Amino acid sequence: MPEHAALPIWTVTPFALFLLTIAVAPLAAHHFWESNRNKGILAALFALPVVGYLLAFQDHGGHWLLHAGEEYVSFIALLAALFVISGGVYVRATLPGTPLVNTAILAIGGLLASVVGTTGASMLLIRPLLRANAKRARKAHAVVFFIFVVSNCGGLLTPLGDPPLFLGFLKGVPFEWTFRLWKEWLVVNAALLVIFNFLDQRMLAREEKERSAHVLDEVVHTRESFGIDGALNLLFLLGVVGVILASGNGVGHGGEPWPWGVQEGMMAALAIVAYRSTRGEVRKSNGFTFTAINEVAILFAGIFVTMIPALQVLNQHGKELPLHAPWQFFWMTGVLSSFLDNAPTYLTFAATACGKAGVSLEGRYLAEFLATGGGAAATLAAISCGAVLMGANTYIGNGPNFMVKAIAEENGVKMPSFFGYMAWSCAILIPLFVAVTFLFFRS
Repeated sequence: MPEHAALPIWTVTPFALFLLTIAVAPLAAHHFWESNRNKGILAALFALPVVGYLLAFQDHGGHWLLHAGEEYVSFIALLAALFVISGGVYVRATLPGTPLVNTAILAIGGLLASVVGTTGASMLLIRPLLRANAKRARKAHAVVFFIFVVSNCGGLLTPLGDPPLFLGFLKGVPFEWTFRLWKEWLVVNAALLVIFNFLDQRMLAREEKERSAHVLDEVVHTRESFGIDGALNLLFLLGVVGVILASGNGVGHGGEPWPWGVQEGMMAALAIVAYRSTRGEVRKSNGFTFTAINEVAILFAGIFVTMIPALQVLNQHGKELPLHAPWQFFWMTGVLSSFLDNAPTYLTFAATACGKAGVSLEGRYLAEFLATGGGAAATLAAISCGAVLMGANTYIGNGPNFMVKAIAEENGVKMPSFFGYMAWSCAILIPLFVAVTFLFFRS
């Protein structure tokens, strides 16, 4: 077999079927799907044939599996560290679930997302949002918009915001370069906040008509003095951000990114110390359990394995795609980032753009690509926005999406199904992305 034999298209089938299972199983077999053990069995059923095929029939199959395994461990290490650390922070305050307060939480999360990452901001603020709306009958829409803003669109301004941008930073994009995306960030997030506030007011007004009690009085007159229990965990959270930044800058390693395992080990250590140093009452107040992170770890183990053929097929045929204008890169990167891991999708289309510009994929090649001038900056901006913004299109588009959904459901919120969530994203996000295309990427 040739060393670089192309994967047949049919090898994408397990990935497509696994996504379909994630979408349909909660509706068709709700009680079966509630068990993480059953989710693990299904993930293994779809993943093991892919593992067998790659090892038996692909010269590079073992390498691809090892690389996917390392990426998965890095992914889970980051999510688990932020999940455990933020689970030890309890914000004591009178946070009534009014439209204004809910909008403010989303706005703060949108700002924090570019500082501590979409995952960090999501894990820090989802529980306060849920507590603020505990007396509201309709609150699933608030969690949906939380995923839109905090878990995705807010992370566009810095390489710390979202994994694709961090990979771009590792490949030579200057740290401050993503600040140039502030207009796209502002347009999308401001529009989402306005739409949410209007919708939340209507939802609250409908509740007022349907319930005999005065809902607004109930949510406003919940009294609790302001304070932060477990504030030491905020330092651990900053520690995770510091580790990511130091790893990317190659601190103590001659400017080169740290070897795999160092960053992951430090994150695990921070999570363990944070967990042991936090009083049990604080986590109990947060309703903290490991159920949500276990569910994410199980499902994404299957996703990371089954998506290997999809990413390889995309990589093998990427340069054949008729991509020239920034808007084409924006939509192609975005649509695939909605279902595939947005980080390798970002790199694939960045590599495609570099190939078209004659830039070899060596070292910090994206710095060389940007130096070519012309439309390079516009193309990379389109790829960056597509990868980050459209990760909000599905529950699996970005790591924190599914985790926020799981935490909300664990707290009694009836969240939309996989397709139900996509109905929200198609109705709200797609028109916004069309507007972004005409405003910034139509050339």
